[in-house]
Amino acid sequence: MAAALAVSALLAALLAALSLSVSGGMFPAACLTVPAVLLPLWVRRLRRRDAGTERRVCVLVLGDVGRSPRMQYHALSLSRHGYRVSFVGFLDSKPHPDVMTEEKIRIVSISEVKAAAGPRLLSYAVKVVLQSVQLLLVLLRMELQAHVLMQNPPGLPGIAVAWLVCVLRGSNFIIDWHNYGYTIMALSHGAGHPVVRLAKWYEHFFGPLATHHLCVTNAMKDDLQRNWGVRARTLYDRPASIFRETPLQQQHQLFLRLAQTHPQFQGSEEESSVFTVREAAGGAVSLRTKRPALLLSSTSWTEDEDFSILLKALEEYEGFIEGGASLPDLVCVITGKGPQKEHYRKLIDSLRLQHVKICTPWLEAEDYPLLLGSADLGVCLHKSSSGLDLPMKVVDMFGCCLPVCAIHFRCLHELVKHEENGLIFRDSAELAEQLKSLLSEFPRPDGRLGAFRRNLRTSRGQRWDENWDQNVLPLISNQG
Repeated sequence: MAAALAVSALLAALLAALSLSVSGGMFPAACLTVPAVLLPLWVRRLRRRDAGTERRVCVLVLGDVGRSPRMQYHALSLSRHGYRVSFVGFLDSKPHPDVMTEEKIRIVSISEVKAAAGPRLLSYAVKVVLQSVQLLLVLLRMELQAHVLMQNPPGLPGIAVAWLVCVLRGSNFIIDWHNYGYTIMALSHGAGHPVVRLAKWYEHFFGPLATHHLCVTNAMKDDLQRNWGVRARTLYDRPASIFRETPLQQQHQLFLRLAQTHPQFQGSEEESSVFTVREAAGGAVSLRTKRPALLLSSTSWTEDEDFSILLKALEEYEGFIEGGASLPDLVCVITGKGPQKEHYRKLIDSLRLQHVKICTPWLEAEDYPLLLGSADLGVCLHKSSSGLDLPMKVVDMFGCCLPVCAIHFRCLHELVKHEENGLIFRDSAELAEQLKSLLSEFPRPDGRLGAFRRNLRTSRGQRWDENWDQNVLPLISNQG
């Protein structure tokens, strides 16, 4: 409250001073002092509370709501505790059905401003200004919210706009740090680029102004404290209850649906897939004894994931089979949307593989956990731009008891335990050797792959709901 009154008083004083400094009578003092007098009244109107204010929260992501699972989980957790949620973001992909059907969640769609033609820096500046104005208008027109919970990144221009709105409206501002935005920008522009340096300053200046902070790893918590003066609470990503091993009957139905558009799933008999078959007598579904292994990876097709590593490893795996190794064929499914997808699809189309088949579907939100729960092995190529965040895709894989091969980076050990729930690799050759080793006894359940799966079954920790109740609810309910 004091901060908002200070801001309004300062603006009023500046306007009044400016009005007195204008000479010649062209802009009489009244023209500027009237707005200065009305400003505190406007701020008071923006802060008008009602009986439901304390039970309203804005969840903000300046990105695609449907591809922001952690923020969807926040919204669902808030609604589960009786809060009314305004979920603000781009509506490019369909969110999870639970988000769409929950009556306490209202999705407020905003449109992404595209860069205009012209010099690159100028068009980017115009985009930021227009996006700021749009977001400011949307947030100020909403009912008064007790809290604004925002994902970062992307944080430019959202952090500054959300902070200003919270100051004007007396709301608590909470940032959920998934990574640093400037480190992601540096992947494509270079760390010394003026825009990257500006983004780093912006994040470093406005980020600490939030009321509370959440982050995804202890490594990020320590970095925020040491270099930013920010005290954050670690909220590890946890799998939602929808991520679990998929029953065989549901696997069969999923494979049949995918076979309609992706021949890699098609079986030789009617009502069958390359993995499953329905018995003629009794209609029971069974896994084929001689079936390919199902390898799964998911991606947003951005610079922080180099899928040429996986493609080279698959070529080496093909070479192992051609050289006489007793290994199963592979069906490799890479799911997701993103800017580099077409680039990699061209690379995939150029491969000449007989024993490895690759497809790149976009799965609906309800089918993605079913496919994870049906796979034999997961692969993660997320290499953190900051070295401080963890891949949520691996969290979801572990929720489905799916072992994973993940590329090494600084804090990955907080999630993937080498030789316990998966393997960590550094290059394509090491990944190829891991695939060869893990699949050499496929589909027998007594090999290393089966041991990893059993370890995941017995070491299940908290699910998202318990984790959220312990770490976030006290902040929202003003108990901590």
